[in-house]
Amino acid sequence: MAASVLVLMILICLGAPACSAKKKVVQEKILYIPHDSRPIVNQQTIEILEKAGVQIVSPPVELLGDRENIGDPDLLWDWLRKNATKDLTAAVISSDALLYGSLVGSRKHEYDGDEILARADLFTEFRRKHKKLPLYVFGSIMRTPRTGLASGYEEPDYYRYYGTNIFRLTELMDKQEIEGLTTREIKEFNFLQQLIPQKALEDWMGRREKNFDANKKLIDYARDNTFDYLLLGRDDNAPYSQTHNEGRKLLEYGHGIGGDKYLTTAGIDEFGLLLLARAVNERAKTSPSVYVKYNWGRGALTVPAYSDEEIDNSIRAAIQVTGAKFTDDESRADFILAVNTNPDGATFEADSATNNDTPRQGTNFFADTVQDYVSNGHKVIVADVAFANGSDNALMEQLKNRGLLFKLRAYAGWNTPTNSSGFALSEGILTERMKDNAVKELLLHRYLDDWAYQANVRQIGAGQLNWIAGDGRYEVLDDKRDSAADNCANLLSVFARNNLPSFTGNDNIRVRFPWNRMFEADISIVLPQRHSERERTTKPKRRRT
Repeated sequence: MAASVLVLMILICLGAPACSAKKKVVQEKILYIPHDSRPIVNQQTIEILEKAGVQIVSPPVELLGDRENIGDPDLLWDWLRKNATKDLTAAVISSDALLYGSLVGSRKHEYDGDEILARADLFTEFRRKHKKLPLYVFGSIMRTPRTGLASGYEEPDYYRYYGTNIFRLTELMDKQEIEGLTTREIKEFNFLQQLIPQKALEDWMGRREKNFDANKKLIDYARDNTFDYLLLGRDDNAPYSQTHNEGRKLLEYGHGIGGDKYLTTAGIDEFGLLLLARAVNERAKTSPSVYVKYNWGRGALTVPAYSDEEIDNSIRAAIQVTGAKFTDDESRADFILAVNTNPDGATFEADSATNNDTPRQGTNFFADTVQDYVSNGHKVIVADVAFANGSDNALMEQLKNRGLLFKLRAYAGWNTPTNSSGFALSEGILTERMKDNAVKELLLHRYLDDWAYQANVRQIGAGQLNWIAGDGRYEVLDDKRDSAADNCANLLSVFARNNLPSFTGNDNIRVRFPWNRMFEADISIVLPQRHSERERTTKPKRRRT
């Protein structure tokens, strides 16, 4: 009897290919087009997905725009057509890259409105050819920098001279529509209109009109299911500003489209990672729960710098975008997102004198909170938003002294508060698919970048630029670029040896300035040759920090 059953099974298997080989597992493979070449939105974002076991197909860096070369949208469309293969499991695409060449291109291009809308029409063609491919698109509502200096030379040249006045004029325009102006503000409004050259103002508002019309078309694509999801970001802005004004109107234009299809929120640089996390979660049919814990004081009601809304609104939006869900029950949460806000609701700059190792109001309370969650076995993500453009030194000193740095799931404290909170959230969610060593490597990268470089070394290195021969300055390094990079690498090595565990090999740090300025750095760790293979494959011993 047993023999006959065995023969029958063999005969069945001979006629069924599934019996002779394991069922083929389709690898997760996502096409990703970032909005420019900066390390944080390009290679660092890709690294997170790769550590999570996802294959990423992305354009070569030469096709991605930067500050000096705004990129070529037509070349990017060609690249997309050639690389949109049938084995893709999703596509996450920057509309700014495909309409203008890059994020900077969206502000400085010379394309007319019809040309931009014609490129937007190509999305419908792409959808017809790839009907089943999940398509996630993110784009920006043009920013309104407060000053010419804050624009970082990423606006038309006239913004360097008239940026402060342009911001103030649009601030008053937005306020006039919402609640009206005082007699004094009306006088200021009229004066600013005379002060700003008409040609400059017409050009700037004309660029915004093109961007506004293009975003309306993108919203139409979310409505008719050309896109599976559209995320529009209100780039650097304020509660009253032209960006906020256009955001209000685009929100109204998209009325009726569910939050599972379209959303607009403050931010932009974190959007690629948010949507990549969504693509992963939707394919896996997972929806992790997130409990948000703020520092005491203003907390959730904080309106951070570079934003037009309370931080809680931005964070809840980010949770929704990733496909996760918000929970008010911390005991059942998959993740705790701990948000380091200042008790008074202020946001400082990381290069300010207040950003030192001395605990401020809220520092010890927040560190205690993180320690309690970690001790109780929670998976903790820290969004460090008390300072913009760098970590909170007092908090990091506390986390270091308490041995918590490498017990977190994710951390971010770079650029704007919404950038940090959205990036930390997405990375933390994706760590569920990673080995412990990969999580530690990502934490190390953030500590070297956000804490060591942005909050400390950048200021020291900038102050030492005068020691370096040649022409160059903080905003445009030029002749000083390589020497400044070597100097900052040495400074980072000293900082790392004093503050980070020795297992990282962090005495072999390399620095580049890919955008020819000191604002952001490309930081990498080169392992010693004789130990490199062993350190890549051996789990490090746990050391006290």
